[in-house]
Amino acid sequence: MNRRQFVTLSATSIGLVSMAPSLAWSRSVPQKPAWLLDWIRINDQQLAGYRPLNITDPASPYAGGYMNEAEMPNPHTTSGFLMKGSMLYATPESAHFQSADLLRKLTEAAQALVRMQHTDGTIDLLDTNFHSTPDTAFVLENVVPAYKFLKPLSGTAKAILPVEQFIRKAGEALTVGGIHTPNHRWVVAAALTKVNELFPDPKYVARINQWLAEHIDLDPDGQYTEKSTNTYSPIVNRSLIIMARGLAKPDLLEPVRRNLLMTLYFVHPNGEVVTEASNRQDKGTIANMARYYYGYRFMALQDKNGQMAAMCRLIEATCPKEQLAGYLDYFLEDPSLWRDLPASTALPVDYARAFPYSGLVRIRRGSWDCTLLSSNTTFLTFHKGSAVLQGLRFATSFFGKGQFQSEKTEQTPNGWTLRQSLTGPYYQPLPPDKIDPNGDLEKAPRSLRQQSEIQHLESVVQVAETATGVEVAISISGTEGVPVTLELIFRPGGSLTGVTRYAKRENTWLLSGQEGTYTVGSDVLRFGTGKVLHKGIQLRGALPPMDAPAVYITGYTPFTHRLQLS
Repeated sequence: MNRRQFVTLSATSIGLVSMAPSLAWSRSVPQKPAWLLDWIRINDQQLAGYRPLNITDPASPYAGGYMNEAEMPNPHTTSGFLMKGSMLYATPESAHFQSADLLRKLTEAAQALVRMQHTDGTIDLLDTNFHSTPDTAFVLENVVPAYKFLKPLSGTAKAILPVEQFIRKAGEALTVGGIHTPNHRWVVAAALTKVNELFPDPKYVARINQWLAEHIDLDPDGQYTEKSTNTYSPIVNRSLIIMARGLAKPDLLEPVRRNLLMTLYFVHPNGEVVTEASNRQDKGTIANMARYYYGYRFMALQDKNGQMAAMCRLIEATCPKEQLAGYLDYFLEDPSLWRDLPASTALPVDYARAFPYSGLVRIRRGSWDCTLLSSNTTFLTFHKGSAVLQGLRFATSFFGKGQFQSEKTEQTPNGWTLRQSLTGPYYQPLPPDKIDPNGDLEKAPRSLRQQSEIQHLESVVQVAETATGVEVAISISGTEGVPVTLELIFRPGGSLTGVTRYAKRENTWLLSGQEGTYTVGSDVLRFGTGKVLHKGIQLRGALPPMDAPAVYITGYTPFTHRLQLS
């Protein structure tokens, strides 16, 4: 089980009374709504999934703890069980409410977690990070709410003692430890905020302020540095909400607000989020909007914002209930989130909008949408419901460096233009005074040689809207006779027509006729026209094929072709 990518928000944050009234909430606990009771039942069922991961060997130094799926004892799975089990133990509607057997397992897990903690207060992420401050902060997302769920209940002292020990040592580590990535600053600061709520200490706040002094890394588009729409943007939003509330700093909600409003334009018609602009490991992944639910619900209620409320309802309609229920602890800790959402107002579904700092353009017209990407070899995607062209790219065999990629996307009166210029020189003998007497070429870089017979290749892609989609016009000029291969990469799961199977490779087709179709359920994506002048579908210097159905169009320079997508 992977570390959770959410940061806990407590309903008992210190300083809320002194914050603006709009950030406070009622001290009375309302009746749990039906959807929350559903989430509790789902968590009751999910708890059994930890059973096979429990370390039961009494000789193990981590007895009572939990393993990951690779059967490695680790604090992330152990803390996950500790949080979920404590939450259910403390929830009257749970089938596990005040279960003696569960309390025993929670105590054993807490004791094992302490044994997994280094003397400096940190823990390891066995996949990659050791003595890791950021991963300690991520684990505290589970451990702090476990403490809060158990603390008010009688008979839990034996479990509470190791939990408190872990939190205090981890807090010390977070006051001095470093980070790897931009989002880690806010994850660490949020974790310190939560620790400070339990055990107030000026050094926690001082360290938080050190990180906050660097300012929030939000660009003019409304996106954070990592542009990680599937993972880290929602993490940063939650971290900032925690700090805004726990430190009485409502100004920290402004970047959250701006990011969520921007993200409204990063949603495909089927409810998935655009991930192609990310510079982290989630780049190009298929993801829904579940990770954003907490942020949108909090801000919809905070701002009485109808668009954010509408996004919450879209998330509820397009994301598995089991996935949303995985974050039950946030909602049990904060009854203000149980309130009814404001009335929905229209979400943006008809627009063409550039996000230059993210290097993309988003075009959406109702049931279809298109994304144009700069600095990306996959320069276009097109979604028609569930039928998805997840990548359009092309390459030439021009000196082994002909994979097309544009540095920017320019708006023109008729649409959008992407460009690439390449040169392919040859090199003359070294000048006599530059020749190493021992023939060591490392002492004579190629830059010292005069270039000759320089070849040029200019690629221009123009994208314009049509009545039913987009037209992609590709023009490649310069050196003549260079092989060109255009690649249409579809998301697996559909069926192709109008194309010819390429026998030498699986999942590969050629388009020579007027039109092909890709069908998923009732959704049909049409593409054409085709051209097949050669069968060099894997040119030297081109990227390898993806593990997905691909259709190819081929030719030679000078190359001009118009591709319709609808």
